[in-house]
Amino acid sequence: MVSRASIEAFISEPTLAIVGVSRSGKKFGNIACRELRAKGYEIYQIHPTATAIDGLACYRSFADLPDRVAAALIVVPPKQALEVIRAAAAGGIGRVWLQQGASSAEAEALCRELHLDAVCGECILMYARPTGVHRAHRWLWEILGRAPIGAVPH
Repeated sequence: MVSRASIEAFISEPTLAIVGVSRSGKKFGNIACRELRAKGYEIYQIHPTATAIDGLACYRSFADLPDRVAAALIVVPPKQALEVIRAAAAGGIGRVWLQQGASSAEAEALCRELHLDAVCGECILMYARPTGVHRAHRWLWEILGRAPIGAVPH
């Protein structure tokens, strides 16, 4: 189960890379990108072919990022997530958040093997300064006992 320390370490990073934004602008990766930017995070989008999405520059790989980034939000299908996890580790990323739908037992094992501090299967918007429906969703999970062990209080 996800630990409070891993969640706190990830959300305390001021700069995040996001893998899983789409040109359509309608995927969860795009929504997370916009919301995290609105909350004050500096965001770098990783996309294999786009040069910009939603007015924000895209970079082809972690190695292409102009600044040091320690944490990456991964919002891709589980099979793609394995490749992204390897690339993140090779690019010096120490923390990854595998958004719901990106995580798998194999991905979690790979994170452990590569010594990455990982948050798996949780919604980042429930923990990164949650507002609105995400704050309510987190409150409900806490009431139902579904929140991660020692979940960060809202």
